[in-house]
Amino acid sequence: MMLNTAGPAFLQALAARLPPDTLRPAEPRHLSEPRGKFAGIAAAVALPRNVDEVATILSACHAARVGVVPISGGTGLVSGQVMTSGALPLLLSTERMSAIRAVHAAENVVVAEAGAILADVQAAAVEAGRLFPLSLASEGTARIGGLLSTNAGGLNVLRYGTARDLCLGVEAVMADGRVLRGLRRLRKDNTGYDLRNLLIGAEGTLGIITAASLKLFTPPAHQATALLTVRDPEAALALLTLAQGHAPGMVDAFELISGQSLRFLAEVMPDLRLPVAEAEWLVLLELGLPAAMGGDAALEAVFAEGLEAGLLTDGLIAQSGQQREDFWALRESIPEANRRIGAIASHDISLPLSHVAAFILEAGEALRPFGARINCFGHLGDGNLHFNIFPPKGQTRDGFAAGPITRIVHDLVAAHEGSFSAEHGLGRLKVEELERYGDPVKLASMRAIKVALDPRGILNPGAVLRG
Repeated sequence: MMLNTAGPAFLQALAARLPPDTLRPAEPRHLSEPRGKFAGIAAAVALPRNVDEVATILSACHAARVGVVPISGGTGLVSGQVMTSGALPLLLSTERMSAIRAVHAAENVVVAEAGAILADVQAAAVEAGRLFPLSLASEGTARIGGLLSTNAGGLNVLRYGTARDLCLGVEAVMADGRVLRGLRRLRKDNTGYDLRNLLIGAEGTLGIITAASLKLFTPPAHQATALLTVRDPEAALALLTLAQGHAPGMVDAFELISGQSLRFLAEVMPDLRLPVAEAEWLVLLELGLPAAMGGDAALEAVFAEGLEAGLLTDGLIAQSGQQREDFWALRESIPEANRRIGAIASHDISLPLSHVAAFILEAGEALRPFGARINCFGHLGDGNLHFNIFPPKGQTRDGFAAGPITRIVHDLVAAHEGSFSAEHGLGRLKVEELERYGDPVKLASMRAIKVALDPRGILNPGAVLRG
């Protein structure tokens, strides 16, 4: 469906309906994304202060058939926040809608606006003696609206689930400007279709989330953290089973780190303190324990049994807060090291746990003819791997084609009943992959829902589904 450019006459009429300074020329930060692969286009950017102003903006854009591209923290990696061609859209940034409206500690609920930065929500929870467990590298800039719209994952999915699992209700503005007032704080609400979960993960293509009710938790009294050298990914998965047996429901994180990660860190970040200098496979394991299980006894039992079973060969248990920070600094520095090396192709995939080890072996063999380096790491506990391909040492990615490599990886993922998009969403980058691998009935249903909720196709044009 053809859209119209947000021209001067439209912008002037819209500006007259909004407070001064709501519409501005787009800045470079509004038109870029972290990997620098795409440059966005826009006629202007709207910076509303509340849900009513968002409703005014969407009502006008719906009537004029003007596209709207929502912007949250701008940390997305699949071009969901930048539109690169077509009729000039209006950008809609939630950055001014950053209030934490309420903290209901007794209910374990925080109500935050879409523009609230994740770290600020975490801090509000801590101030109330609670935990908001969504945690990822970009938490200092990522905003709640974008995190919900992409159903962000991060480090603690194994225990607490994705952003979807942490949300009780949403306030949102639909394509025609009507406001969905679904900001409930209920654990049980069986009153028809679940519009909350329809909007979560839709990447702003079905409505614009403006606020959310989010779950809080009692924080663990003690965190026990270990960096363990394991035989291989299969042994790592067996170690996960051991950990879950010793601390059922209390495994916060279970991260797989490859030897290639260590080599990259040593190559481009030599000042980083590495607790382990050499290993082919590592696991970063963290348990969140109640006071009754304080200390490292559970972790020591996992280590002892893993050693006896031949699953691991060495390991370190953090003896201080600083040592725990060093373990996590290693893990969280891997994406930056990857960026400095320069990937040929990056893949955010998920697999059934029983298929992970076989996939890693088969993908390595299939990619051997390319002579490239593979850095496989990620959230092994929930089956999410970042499977990234780099040129041989001493070479740049120039001259390497990403397409054939990605096809091999994604075909293998499909053969192993996995997903080519685990936690980063589809954006515009993976629309064709959805068409290639998606279930036909699912795709038809998605298109029908899009037409029903956004009949003029103004919401985030080209994202998730081809326009």
